[in-house]
Amino acid sequence: MNHIDELRAARPAHLGDRPVDPRTRSAELARAMSQPRPVRRRRMAVKPVWGLGLAGVAAATAAATAVVVVMAGNGTAPTPRAPDGGRPVAGSPSTAPATRVKLAARDVLLAAAEKADRRSERTGAYWHTVSVTRSLYSAAKGGYRVVARERSEMWTPRAAGGDQWARSRPLGVAPASEEDRKAWERAGSPGEIDIAVPGKRGPMTLTVSPGRARTSHSPLVDGDKVFWLGRNVTMKDLRGLPSDPQQLKKWLLRSYQGHDTESSAVPMGSDAWLFRVSAGLITDMPVTSQVRGAAFRMLAELDSVEVIQNVTDGEGRRGTAVAVEERVTGSAVLQHRLIFDEATGQALGDQNVVVKPGGLQAGLEPGTVFNSTAVLEAGWTDAKPS
Repeated sequence: MNHIDELRAARPAHLGDRPVDPRTRSAELARAMSQPRPVRRRRMAVKPVWGLGLAGVAAATAAATAVVVVMAGNGTAPTPRAPDGGRPVAGSPSTAPATRVKLAARDVLLAAAEKADRRSERTGAYWHTVSVTRSLYSAAKGGYRVVARERSEMWTPRAAGGDQWARSRPLGVAPASEEDRKAWERAGSPGEIDIAVPGKRGPMTLTVSPGRARTSHSPLVDGDKVFWLGRNVTMKDLRGLPSDPQQLKKWLLRSYQGHDTESSAVPMGSDAWLFRVSAGLITDMPVTSQVRGAAFRMLAELDSVEVIQNVTDGEGRRGTAVAVEERVTGSAVLQHRLIFDEATGQALGDQNVVVKPGGLQAGLEPGTVFNSTAVLEAGWTDAKPS
């Protein structure tokens, strides 16, 4: 069973075979694999925002002055890298280090808000997004790790009553570092790699070679629900969000219940929860430019944000990141980064970096990019998939 089928089988029955956006799927997979035993999951119809919403199913702002929180023993923050110190994994192919400097997080976010406000916008029949996710996994045998890549597209109708379309294509699996490649070769260079999944009887199988694109579509949940923003929301909800940052925060916190977006068993503070939900809003939801700017301003008022300059996303693009720490199952701590282009206010994607290993992240060095999503396109179109 491949990881797409693994997630499809785990979806609630009442959702059927509905398309799942890449952020939600990526977050769901990482979260599911990090569970040592079954936990009570919070079911959602469309999109969690880590997110991993990506999906994966899974997870995602500002001090007056902030510096990255991940610190090595010498007081410097580790650069994202492979477990052996080689090339970065999952979300950062470049070996160039990110620049850590003390910055006014509030100023960085407010500047991004001004740029976001000025972005022009047109509308169309569908909100269309294209993204590439990268996730780091450990092979069940052989002692090596691999990075799985997948390209995903979604078409979400502007009008209620339509179908939501999704297209995904596995881009293949590769050893995470040169040391991992040697171990993979010693194991016989298998074309299919079993991945150990904690809490499951059998492994999940990943294929080294790229796979075929799969296109699916289904009616919107309840006929009009299009995304997840703390709760399932309609296109009308998204287009009508308040452009005042305090009102936007109040609107979002109506759905906050003290735990994370995936499991009521995992406590989460309101700052981290707002960051995770807002990351998706900023990155790839069909909100107005003014609302996107308000989201940046809202994050600028939070106390726990960190700022990191010169971050490279999974597609090799340079940007600035704002980040918060999130505790996940197995006592691990991840730093969730939202990456954007300071010059334009355009979001590039997000990534999760290991701060404290544990659970599924056990054995990974601090600074390892565990998973990432790079958003390549997000905008309106009148063309639906053929």
